[in-house]
Amino acid sequence: MDNKGFSTREPEKSAEISVIPKEISIESVEQNDYDLRRREILESFSAEEEKNLMRRVDNHLIYILGLVYLIKQIDVSNASSVKVLQVGEPSNILNELKISSNQYNWVSSIYYFTYIFGEAPSNLLLKKFSPHNWQARILFSWGAILACHAAVHNLGGILAARVFLGLAECGLFPGMMTQFASWYRSDEMFRPVIGTSAIVCAATIVGSLICYGVSYMDGVAGISAWRWVFLLEGIFSMLFAGVVWYTLPDYPKSPRSSKWLTPREQEFLEIRLSENAPRTYDRAFDKKEILQSLKSPYLWSFMMCQMFTNLGGYGLSFATLPKNQLLNIPPAVSGAIGILAAGWYISRSYTTRPPLIMFIIIGMMVSFILLFTLSSPGGIYAACIIGNTFYNAYFVPFWAWRSATMRGATGTAFSYGLQNGIGQVGGIVGPQLFRSKWAYNRYKVSFGICASFVIVSVGFNLYTWYLTRNIEYDVLRVARLRKEAEREGRVYSDDDIKVFEQRQYYKGFRRISTPV
Repeated sequence: MDNKGFSTREPEKSAEISVIPKEISIESVEQNDYDLRRREILESFSAEEEKNLMRRVDNHLIYILGLVYLIKQIDVSNASSVKVLQVGEPSNILNELKISSNQYNWVSSIYYFTYIFGEAPSNLLLKKFSPHNWQARILFSWGAILACHAAVHNLGGILAARVFLGLAECGLFPGMMTQFASWYRSDEMFRPVIGTSAIVCAATIVGSLICYGVSYMDGVAGISAWRWVFLLEGIFSMLFAGVVWYTLPDYPKSPRSSKWLTPREQEFLEIRLSENAPRTYDRAFDKKEILQSLKSPYLWSFMMCQMFTNLGGYGLSFATLPKNQLLNIPPAVSGAIGILAAGWYISRSYTTRPPLIMFIIIGMMVSFILLFTLSSPGGIYAACIIGNTFYNAYFVPFWAWRSATMRGATGTAFSYGLQNGIGQVGGIVGPQLFRSKWAYNRYKVSFGICASFVIVSVGFNLYTWYLTRNIEYDVLRVARLRKEAEREGRVYSDDDIKVFEQRQYYKGFRRISTPV
């Protein structure tokens, strides 16, 4: 890697590059000519060409990965939802497995234990095996294991199935984010994040409708409804893995991408990225980048932000579990509205992303205050809707914010994997906070604990804001210049975001008039 974060070695398959017109190829250009060549390539595109090209990227990337994430989140949602299918009847999952409600909470918790150890190693294999192979493998293996859930007969069986399911699924979300970093700039990362975040809300809606419909299959072929849920979802996942393998692109300059991109477009898509973005021909594994990531305060500060926000936010998921599956839909719809609102605000480039983060966290705090003070079921339900609106909105600016501080292919894959793995501790703790022994006062103690986690997350988000204040302002500056160029019908081609040697816009907390 050179000092700008770009690979300087020759591509592994030079035949793939030889077709690129010499006048726009940058692979063999000396470093001191890089800025000039970058300008020439960017200026060869109009704003309308760039817009149309990125729309095609959206169509080939966001939709297919969004559907993969939808299938995964439906399982996460329905693992809780099947608990209330045929409740009180012999065919209910708790009765058939002869377990208590508290024991079943471990079905959700144990699933997330595997993330802590499995996310980073899995994501480091993404580039080695290529995204279309690795994501298809993840989807097929977890579909097979999910279908096997229908055959369990006791607590040990369902817990073992969830452990293997978690191991099979490790690397899906961080793999998506790592791949997005090879196609999207930090100031536009909110676009794919909106797509995947909205999918989470859609999964709750679709999952609830599936459970509601499958509940009428109880006893069909001698199989209980909850077993049908796992069986059907698992079979569909395995079938869809073939679609992912066939359609998912890898990187801008990968052979698969040449099927729908011209050499000129492939070159443009990589040259428009900032200096820290992963490139097609970066090494599949670089130990130095892992060590650099472990030493970076960004990794640990963002990890704490995510973990403590999740510790509070996951509580909203377990606060109420309605017997009527259709009651899960309003909180999901409100969450989607929050996601779209956050995306709209970021797209306007009014401020850097941390101020929006702080506003959203305040909204979460308001919902927990309501949950702690209200006693009526309707009031608690309304507070959950408010909380889900803000909690779902949080991750739109959060992941876009995080993308600006990633470095290289291996560093990006490792950081996303490790951060997301440890950040899922909320999924382990959340279900245990809502055990039946704390139901006597409508879980006010549980809500108070969740609120305290969110308060801690405020401190970490503020600290991370301070750490990234210079680069965040640089991202905002370039985003505004890019918008101005777009209005003029051209692509912005001047100085880009500096990550490795950041421009200094602040001295301590004070903005300085002339950046250094």
